[in-house]
Amino acid sequence: MDTEQKEIAERLEAATTLLERTLNFLEERQGALSGEVERISATVEQSRREVELAEKLAAVERELGELKASTATVVNPLRRTLPASTSEMLAKHGIADGPVDVRALDAALAGLSLEQRIAVKTQLLRAGAIA
Repeated sequence: MDTEQKEIAERLEAATTLLERTLNFLEERQGALSGEVERISATVEQSRREVELAEKLAAVERELGELKASTATVVNPLRRTLPASTSEMLAKHGIADGPVDVRALDAALAGLSLEQRIAVKTQLLRAGAIA
């Protein structure tokens, strides 16, 4: 009986192997027959309208670049005016509009508290009066 069982086991193994091969073949065949398309490539011609729009876009991008370059020279686009109280205080000490001498500014601010001096200098920095 041992040899008979071995023969049956070998025949079952052979049948199993054959069934696995058949199953793999059928799966591959099903994939090919299902009509799946993995990749579609196409060439599309540009219409005249698309070419015109591309040219306009390029022109606008050039103009935008020029505008950005021209505004890059502006050092500080923030507020350029001083509050009236600051202007009056500086005028009393002989400091007019325009660039401010740092030594004259320090002398004019000597009577103020530290916080007030910082606030005045910050306003002057924002206005571009000192660097």
